[in-house]
Amino acid sequence: MTKVHRKVAGLTLATATAISTAAFAQTTPPETDEKAGFVLEEIVVTAQRRSENLQKVAIAITALDASQLEAKAVVQLADLQTATPSLSITNAGQTQSVNIRGIGLASNSPNATAGVATYVDGLFQPPIVQFNSFYDLAGVEVLRGPQGTLVGSNSTGGAIFLTSRSPKIDDQSGYVTAGYGTDNTYSLEAATGVPVGDTLALRVAGFVRGHDSYYKDDGPFNNKAGKLEERGARIGLLFENESVEALAKVQYNDMRTGGYAYQPIPGTYFAPYTPRDYFGLSYDTPTMHREEALITSLELRKTFANDIVLRSVSGYQDKTINSLDDIDGTRAPASLGGQVAWDYYANEKQYSEELNLISPEEERFNWILGGYFQRNVIDVRILENSGGFPTDILPQNKRTTTGLFMQGNYDLSNQFELQLGGRYSHYKATGTGGVFIGRGIPGFPPTGLEVSDLSGAHKESVYTGKANLNFNMDEDNLFYVFAARGYKPGGFNSMDSRFRAETVWDYEMGWKSTLFDGHVRTQVAAFYNDYSNFQFDILDTASGQAGIRNITNATIKGLEAQVEGQYGGFRFDGGVSYVDSRLNGGVPYVNTRPLPPGTLGPQCPAGTPSAPPLCFNYMPFMAVTKAGPSLYSPTWSGNIGAQYTFSINDQTTLVPRLNYSYVGKRYSYIGYSPISDRLAAYDLISARLTLNRDNWRAELYATNLTDERYVAGMASASTNQFLGAPREIGVRFGVDF
Repeated sequence: MTKVHRKVAGLTLATATAISTAAFAQTTPPETDEKAGFVLEEIVVTAQRRSENLQKVAIAITALDASQLEAKAVVQLADLQTATPSLSITNAGQTQSVNIRGIGLASNSPNATAGVATYVDGLFQPPIVQFNSFYDLAGVEVLRGPQGTLVGSNSTGGAIFLTSRSPKIDDQSGYVTAGYGTDNTYSLEAATGVPVGDTLALRVAGFVRGHDSYYKDDGPFNNKAGKLEERGARIGLLFENESVEALAKVQYNDMRTGGYAYQPIPGTYFAPYTPRDYFGLSYDTPTMHREEALITSLELRKTFANDIVLRSVSGYQDKTINSLDDIDGTRAPASLGGQVAWDYYANEKQYSEELNLISPEEERFNWILGGYFQRNVIDVRILENSGGFPTDILPQNKRTTTGLFMQGNYDLSNQFELQLGGRYSHYKATGTGGVFIGRGIPGFPPTGLEVSDLSGAHKESVYTGKANLNFNMDEDNLFYVFAARGYKPGGFNSMDSRFRAETVWDYEMGWKSTLFDGHVRTQVAAFYNDYSNFQFDILDTASGQAGIRNITNATIKGLEAQVEGQYGGFRFDGGVSYVDSRLNGGVPYVNTRPLPPGTLGPQCPAGTPSAPPLCFNYMPFMAVTKAGPSLYSPTWSGNIGAQYTFSINDQTTLVPRLNYSYVGKRYSYIGYSPISDRLAAYDLISARLTLNRDNWRAELYATNLTDERYVAGMASASTNQFLGAPREIGVRFGVDF
C-alpha cells in the first residue's frame, strides 16, 4: 500500500469508525450530562431562507461558525477545501476554480459563469476578486450538489454562503486581535457593535493583513510577486421594530500582491527556463497586482399579522482587477518567444434583487415563493506584448439573469415529509469587442488590425427543480432521498460561435444523525450525477483564438461522510469524500500546454511554415481527448481535527488543537498528462495552542507544519503553476469586550 493510500485509508477508517460506533451506540442507554460532559451546540443554517437546525435540513452541508473557522485555520475561500469534503478550490490566476464533486468552473474566460455559486450576505459573487481574507464572519455554509430552486443565480456544483456578523439591538460587544509570524506575516482585526437607541444598532469591523513574498526574483526588476498587502472595512446598520427589520451593509476590500507568483508547468514550452530554486522566480518584465471590491447590501423583512414574512435583498457590487504579469514566467529570450507581458484589467458591476414570501414553518404545509433579478456589466482589457509585438483583447459583456421559484414542504405524517421545488430561469448575454494586433506597428492600422470579432448574443430559458422525500425516524435521525436538476448558462464566443448550457441531474440519498445523547453528529450522503455539455476552452485554429465549447458529458458518483463530537473538554471533527468521475473522450482539440505564448495567428495554409502572428502550424499539436476524471476533482479528499480544553483554574484554560487535511491528485487539463496536467496530492497539517484567561487569549499557531511543497493552482488555459505557501509559525493575541 502506498503512502497516499495508507493516509486515505486511515482517514476513511477514522471517520467510518466514528460513524459506525455512533450508530451502534443508539442501542445502549445514553450517559447522563454529569458523566458525559459537554454536548455539541445546535448548528443553525439559513441556506433555505429559514433558520433551521443543520441536522433537520435534507441537504449535504458543511457549516462552520467563526470559532471553527479559526480553529481549522480557514482565513480565505481557498482554505475551505481543507475543511469540507468534495470541495476543490484551485488558484487559476484571475479567478479561482471552485468545484464541488467535480462540477464548477474550469475556464477563466469572461464568457463563462460559475458553477458553484458563492454568496456574501445573500449576494451572488462574480468569479473575480474572491481571494479576500475572511474577517468578522458569523459563519460559512457549503452546500454540495446542484441548487436549482432557492439559490439566486446558477448552481450546478453547489453553493457557498459567507455571512458576516450583524449588529444586534440588545448587544454591545467587540474584539481586537493582532498577530505576527514568519515571512513578516502580520494581521490586525477589530470589530465593535453598539445599540443606538431602542430600534437601531451599528457594527463596524476592519482588518489589515500582509506578508513578504515567499519567492525570490532574480530578474532585473527585483519584483515582489506574491507579497501581500490587504485591508478591508465593513459597516452594518440595523433597524428593528415589532414587524419590520432593515439591515444595510457596506464593505470595501483592497488587496495588493506585487503580481502573480508562478513558474512554468513541467513539460510546457518554457519549462527549461524554470529557476532551480523551488521558490525562485525569474521575470524579465515588471509585475504588479491589485484587486478592489465594493459590496453593498440591503435586506428588508416585513412580518405580517399571520406570520408570513416578506423578504427583500438588494445589492450593488463593483469589483476590479489590475495586474501586470510576466506571462512566460521566465527570462527566455524574445527570439524563442519569451518576454511576454500582460497588462490585464477587468471590472464587473453587478445589480441584484431578490424577493421572498415565506410562510410560517410550524404549519403542516409551508412554502416559499420568490423572484430574482441580476444584471452584470463586464469590461475586460488585456494588452499583451510578445517580443515587442502587441495584441489587444477587448471584450465587453452584459448579462441579465431573472428567475421565479417556489418550494413547498408538506408533512405526509409525523415522520414523512415531501418537498417539491421548481425554478424558471431566463438568461440573456450580449457582448461587443474584438482582438486587435499590431497597434502602433508600422503597416498596421493605428488601433491595430482586428483578427477576431468578440461580439455576440445568447439567450435561453431553463427549468430546474428538486423533489425530496424525508423520513424522520425519530428526533435524532433523518433519512432523505431526492432528485435535483441544476444548470449553468451557455453563452457565446462571437456572432458565429455559441455554446450550450451545462446541466446536471443529481440523484442522492443521505442520513443525518445526532447520537450519544447529543455528543456526536454525523452526516452521510451518496450521490449519482448525470452531467451534460461540459464547457471548456478550446483553441479555434481558424482564428487562432480560444473559445468555450461543449466538449463532452460525464457521470459522477460518490460518497461523503462527516462527523463531529464533544465529550467534556475533548472535541473532534472530520470528513471524507470519494468521488468517481468520468468525462467522456473522443473530442479533437489543440493541446495548448506545449504551445509558445503570444499571438500565433490562424492555421497556416498547407506547405506554409509557421510565421506568427500571421499564421501558425497547429497540426503537430492536434490531439483527441481520452476519457478521464472531471477537472479539478480529487478522487479522495478529507480532513480530521481534534482539540482538548485543559482547565487550569476558574479563569484560565489551555487548548491545544491539531488539524490534518488531504487533497488527492487532480487534473487541470483534458490532455491528462501526468507531467503537465496533473496537480499532485498533498497533505497539510496545522496546529495551534491557545491560552484563554477571562476575555483575553494568546495563541501560538503553525500552518503547513511539515513545510509540504505542493502545487496549489494551475489554470486550464495557462502554462504556469502556483505553488502553495510554505510553513508559517506565529503568535496572535486577542481580547473580547
